Amino acid sequence: MTSLGKFFRTTAFKLAVIYLGVLTIASGVLLVYIAQETASAMRDQIVETVDAEISGLAEQYRAGGIRRLVGVVDALSRRPGASLYLVTDFAGNALAGNIQGISADAMAGANGQLQRIDYSRIDDNARLEALVRVFEIKGGFRVLVGRDLAEQQFFRVVLAESLRYWLVILVILGFVTWIFVSRRVLKRIDAMSATGRRIINGDLSERLPVDGSGDEFDRLATGLNAMLEKIEALLYGLKDVSDNIAHDLKTPLTRMRNRLEGALREGADHDKAVYRSTLESAIEDCDHLIRTFDALLRIARVEAGSSDAEMTTIDLKELTGEIAELYEPLAEHEGSTLSLGEVQPLTAKGNRELLAQALVNLVENALKYGKDPATGSAKVAIAVRREGDTAVLSVSDTGAGIAETDRERAARRFVRLEASRSEPGSGLGLSLVQAVARLHGGSLELGDAAPGLRAELRLPVEEAGAN
Repeated sequence: MTSLGKFFRTTAFKLAVIYLGVLTIASGVLLVYIAQETASAMRDQIVETVDAEISGLAEQYRAGGIRRLVGVVDALSRRPGASLYLVTDFAGNALAGNIQGISADAMAGANGQLQRIDYSRIDDNARLEALVRVFEIKGGFRVLVGRDLAEQQFFRVVLAESLRYWLVILVILGFVTWIFVSRRVLKRIDAMSATGRRIINGDLSERLPVDGSGDEFDRLATGLNAMLEKIEALLYGLKDVSDNIAHDLKTPLTRMRNRLEGALREGADHDKAVYRSTLESAIEDCDHLIRTFDALLRIARVEAGSSDAEMTTIDLKELTGEIAELYEPLAEHEGSTLSLGEVQPLTAKGNRELLAQALVNLVENALKYGKDPATGSAKVAIAVRREGDTAVLSVSDTGAGIAETDRERAARRFVRLEASRSEPGSGLGLSLVQAVARLHGGSLELGDAAPGLRAELRLPVEEAGAN
């Protein structure tokens, strides 16, 4: 009973019932219309035939009087499939014809109007129905001409039988449609529900089934699968972030605690200078933690698209020139060089502050990690070029670079490759650049500068004159 109730509550069953009801009503209306139109056409045909017969008999009467009329009617009555004829005298006695049993009222209404009467043939007592006209002529004679309605009645019977058979066929078709829709639709829905339960139970790798038919279920499953992939990536990213926060922030917190605990434990053995040094180290560790959390919050705001600054048209040539001018003295101070390569005049729609921060991160990473192992200095070059509809802001160095297998992982939060662990940092610089690129509809790509690393910030070009 539970399964039966489940079937009755399904959309497939409701659709099948609606389909059956609508089709039944439409079929009934169509058949009634056909029946009425056909009956009307057959009636018109009968009237035309009767009127033609009457016109012919009137001609015969005018030509030879009542005797000739009776002779013609008698001859016509004997023909197979003849119309209905009857001629009576003033006393109601039949003079010629092929029918009998006509009511006196029917013969009395000799005004030429169409009448529906009951009759029987001369050689048969079965009561039949006909459509007739009755006329009275000189001398009290009456003439009846009509046509049997058996064809119309037969047509009605055939139509009624057809309607019954058609209703049976409709019920069978509705049942078959219900079975087909139920099996197909419920199977797909049950498969989706089972997948959803496995996802709820923690298996985030599950995806809704797609059978390749391209129907609405496939489109729905494809959209939901894309959403599930995004959710899975976000959840795994959150897990990685949590793990990395626990790992990377534990070290400075532990170091700060040990310093403060050591200072308290030594007590009077420390002078003011030692206490001051310990507090300064703790403040430095706190500043590092604050910078890390600030970077995390900024990445989160950028990824959510909730940056406060509005999007404006940015001159990329001007922006890169300002960054190069700002960091060139710092590079020289560290024994490195920072130069501008090919810089094409391009514009892009974006947030100037965020794009500047992204470019600064790339330059700082290049100066910090792009040093030549042989000389201990870095040669950093900034360039801006156009590739189709994309503006490419590239920062390249001459350092050891990043192995191709590690390039995708390098842009994740808190990821620090082995070669960079000796340098201070939190592993969030490239993550912020990637978030800024996605906010602007672009991407971050890491490549080989041969030697060194080439980081490319790719943004959509804004054409001149575009709104």
